[in-house]
Amino acid sequence: MLPKQYRLKKRSAFKATYKVKNSSHSGGVTLFAGIKKKDDSPTKVGFVVSKKVHKRAVKRNRLKRLMRESYRLYLKEGNLGQSQNYLSLVFVGTEKALGKSYEQINKSVQKVLEQI
Repeated sequence: MLPKQYRLKKRSAFKATYKVKNSSHSGGVTLFAGIKKKDDSPTKVGFVVSKKVHKRAVKRNRLKRLMRESYRLYLKEGNLGQSQNYLSLVFVGTEKALGKSYEQINKSVQKVLEQI
C-alpha cells in the first residue's frame, strides 16, 4: 500500500488533475497528470476504475490493486522518471485492462509513465 503522503484523496484534487488534460494511454491504463510542481513536495497519486467498466466491485478493486502495486514498486526503485515533476497523477483503468495479468498491467503502467 502507498504511504499516506503519496495518496490523492479529495474529489476536488481529482477534478483539478482531469481539467489539465495532460494524459497518455497504453493497454487499458490511462494516466492523467496535473500541473507541474515548483517545490519538493511528493507527487500525489490516485487510482480509479469506474463502475461503468464493470459492475462487480471485486473486479474493479483487483485492477486498482494491480495498478497501485505496480506504481509502488516503481516508486520504491526510484524508476519514475519525469512523472515526479507533477503535483498529481491519476491512473484510470478501462475495460481492456480487466482480464490482464500483473505483468501486462505492469508493462502498461511503465509505458504511460515513460510517455508522460
